[in-house]
Amino acid sequence: MEVFTNWHTWPQAAPQLRRALPAATCDKVAGAVTFAQRFHGDQKRPTGAPYVEHLLEALEILVSGAGVTDPDVLCAAVLHDVVEDTPCTIAGVREAFGDRVADMVAWVTKPDAADGADKKAVKEAYLARLADAPEDAILVKLADRASNVQTLRNLSLPKQREYFAQTRDYILPLAASRGWWAVWYASWEEAHRDLA
Repeated sequence: MEVFTNWHTWPQAAPQLRRALPAATCDKVAGAVTFAQRFHGDQKRPTGAPYVEHLLEALEILVSGAGVTDPDVLCAAVLHDVVEDTPCTIAGVREAFGDRVADMVAWVTKPDAADGADKKAVKEAYLARLADAPEDAILVKLADRASNVQTLRNLSLPKQREYFAQTRDYILPLAASRGWWAVWYASWEEAHRDLA
């Protein structure tokens, strides 16, 4: 299974991105990184890693793995958690990056669970709804989840099993007909089959 964990900071990612993509695309993505860093600030992942590492991993997966070059998709990948995990709004994303990027971010933003609601059920309903998402939003979600699951073994065993099941049930069907994604997720599933 190929792992994408080389772009820990923007100064590490930028030179590789500039070798792979046109300058205008890189400039637009740099703007998204600055925007995301402003909102995510010092946030940490559950592992303790800076939040921006996850965003750059999703970007690395899209560019270095899947060969995606669309600047809006790349920006949406960098911004995919900014509404879910910070005070930023979809309107703020729309104002800064336009309708298409904002729409992708909206599709991949998990809704808040109402008081007393079953959080697992809310999450699974959100994941099921992704089957109706536009192609560009699905690419963002596939990159987001690939970043998360490539280090699945860092979680507790019950969390590993739960996340494996969600990925198998909701994300693998999205990847199945999408070339590189199908191959990558199949290799990931094989490497984690003991969690089934």
